[in-house]
Amino acid sequence: MEPQTNTREPIIQEPQIHEPEHSEVREPEPAEPEATRRDAGVTESSRANRGWWDRNADDYQTEHGTFLGDDRFVWGPEGLDEVEAELLGPPEDLKGKDILEIGAGAAQCSRWLAAQGARPVALDLSHRQLQHALRIGGGVPLVEADAGALPFADGSFDLACSAYGALPFVADPVRVLKEVHRVLRPGGRFVFSVTHPIRWAFPDEPGPEGLSVSSSYFDRTPYVEQDEEGHAVYVEHHRTIGDRVRDVVAGGFRLLDLVEPQWPAWNTQEWGGWSPLRGNLIPGTAIFVCVRD
Repeated sequence: MEPQTNTREPIIQEPQIHEPEHSEVREPEPAEPEATRRDAGVTESSRANRGWWDRNADDYQTEHGTFLGDDRFVWGPEGLDEVEAELLGPPEDLKGKDILEIGAGAAQCSRWLAAQGARPVALDLSHRQLQHALRIGGGVPLVEADAGALPFADGSFDLACSAYGALPFVADPVRVLKEVHRVLRPGGRFVFSVTHPIRWAFPDEPGPEGLSVSSSYFDRTPYVEQDEEGHAVYVEHHRTIGDRVRDVVAGGFRLLDLVEPQWPAWNTQEWGGWSPLRGNLIPGTAIFVCVRD
């Protein structure tokens, strides 16, 4: 199928809020999903994670919205900010650049890019996450699409970025990397952050119980949450550091840098399995800086 040219117009509609009728019968609460490790392919992973983010976007933005801000560019729970890291380049060099943000959520990073004079487009799989982007506002073009099938023409962007978006949740990361490579112009950077692969050997706990190895780092079996019928409702995929490097190369990129942010003294919050305790001992985020030659 031929790629579509981006029109830079939002392709999602304004959120529609429906208040329940007083006589409405409430459905019983669904059972807690079962957590397991099993195979999950491209289609199952995409469907499960679209549904999970649509269901959980409200809670996510409520819990983490203050930390993320409305127009900050934060690479991960450590709080590494692009204004200091300059992984996409000096802020003054972003002016006039066409930039694609993948897995944008509520488009906080894209708003920061727009404030530097760039022309960002925020893409996400989740309709509800993009509704939060509309709620916050800022006029950034929004696109609802799968990162493995980007709806843009070849060479549409100067830069691409993804802060914990798409790559941790897809069964075929090379497919995503090849798509990003296709829509970038020669010399364009793609910078993306993911959970540091070493974390997969430890329990996902912020306290002392999260400091002892509990499984093999080399076990690539995905983490899956599934319903009573065995259908996946959340999927996260593990790749070792070596796998990620090979994926970058297979996607057509050259790896410029691998950044492992240290936990800063000012950050005292816990975020899931990330915490000051763990962050001072083992890395929690890996950021890959890649270039399309």
